[in-house]
Amino acid sequence: MAKGNTPKAIRGTQDIFGPDAEAFAFVVETFERVRKLYRFRRVEMPVFEKTEVFSRAIGETTDVVSKEMYSFEDRGGESLTLRPEFTAGIARAYISNGWQQHAPLKVATHGALFRYERPQKGRYRQFHQIDAEIIGAAEPQADVELLAMADQMIRELGIEGVTLHLNTLGDGDSREAWRAALVDYFGAVKGELSEDSQERLEKNPLRILDSKDPRDRKFVADAPKIDAFLSDGAKAFFDAVTSGLDAAGVKWTRAESLVRGLDYYRHTAFEFIPDEGSAAANALGSQSTILGGGRYDGLMESLGGAPTPAVGWAAGIERLAMLVGEVSQRQPEVAIIPLGEAAEHRATELAAEFRNAQLVVDLGFRGNMKKRMQRANADGARFAIILGDDELAKGRAAVKELSSGEQVEWQLDGVTQRLLSVLTGEASFRG
Repeated sequence: MAKGNTPKAIRGTQDIFGPDAEAFAFVVETFERVRKLYRFRRVEMPVFEKTEVFSRAIGETTDVVSKEMYSFEDRGGESLTLRPEFTAGIARAYISNGWQQHAPLKVATHGALFRYERPQKGRYRQFHQIDAEIIGAAEPQADVELLAMADQMIRELGIEGVTLHLNTLGDGDSREAWRAALVDYFGAVKGELSEDSQERLEKNPLRILDSKDPRDRKFVADAPKIDAFLSDGAKAFFDAVTSGLDAAGVKWTRAESLVRGLDYYRHTAFEFIPDEGSAAANALGSQSTILGGGRYDGLMESLGGAPTPAVGWAAGIERLAMLVGEVSQRQPEVAIIPLGEAAEHRATELAAEFRNAQLVVDLGFRGNMKKRMQRANADGARFAIILGDDELAKGRAAVKELSSGEQVEWQLDGVTQRLLSVLTGEASFRG
């Protein structure tokens, strides 16, 4: 690279800073808080896996495997892939690490994922997701708990105007019967379908149902519905999920054409989607789904494991962060303004005391007293503590209440406890 040419960020990646970074952190912090309420264990997963983990689990016919994975050959000649999603890697870990002993296992994670696709609003080539899975639970109550957790997280993020869209894909037999009917139905109009849907017709006809191409949409409304093919067991399972959601107070709507884009899904499929015309819908545009997932009882077998029921969901952190509004940093309770070298040393000691007491401190590095006071006011600090040679000699500190402008002196020893007492209302600022 020529001298003086600064490298640019790779297309589809982003440097997150300022209010965007605060919103991003707020999403992660809320997710972490809510997952603890539901007792989901935290897991950390490798950023790359053997390519076969994803090709076998996700399915060769999906866009993720066929078009979007970042795969490379390492020095040993083995094909590796940057993770495009979490579920397949978690399933591999469940099998290879003997996590079966913990079943039913509730796990959650978050981090960066990678897909080579066209960058657009809320969608990147390196993106971030939060993810929650329940593995080893065949009961519909697991689906209910997972969806209740997602619903609570969205509410605690303050995101309004979002509805759970819910469908069933049936058990294995139901899904195969539905698949055959879809092949017959769409096969009769194959020449009028989009090129992508013509390709999917034999490989994965369910994907035609969520096509956005107008050539496909005109046929989707009259396509065979899963309900006509549900076994008694599959219908009872879906009824248990919907009644459980009602009991949990989770609002939902039936979406008969909703399918998940990966091959391993069975039974429950769902997406949380902003309501038409809502602020969330306007913010996201065409990229409307903010959280999605379903039951994937067929996944473990594709990776060589024993048949294992499981259900999970994932949500894009960037997309959620676009909806939470501006999240400001916690305002400082106190700004410390030292005047002189000796005061700076004592101010550092004092800042450590305050922070150990969980107080937010603004300790400026430069500027005269006037500029530091202006900054303290701008940052929203409640109090300013001014330390100079005179104050140190007397063993006292000048304390200014910034809202009123009133200034008093406190004993320097014990100033932390005095400040805490004032903040909690146990003591008077002036007393």
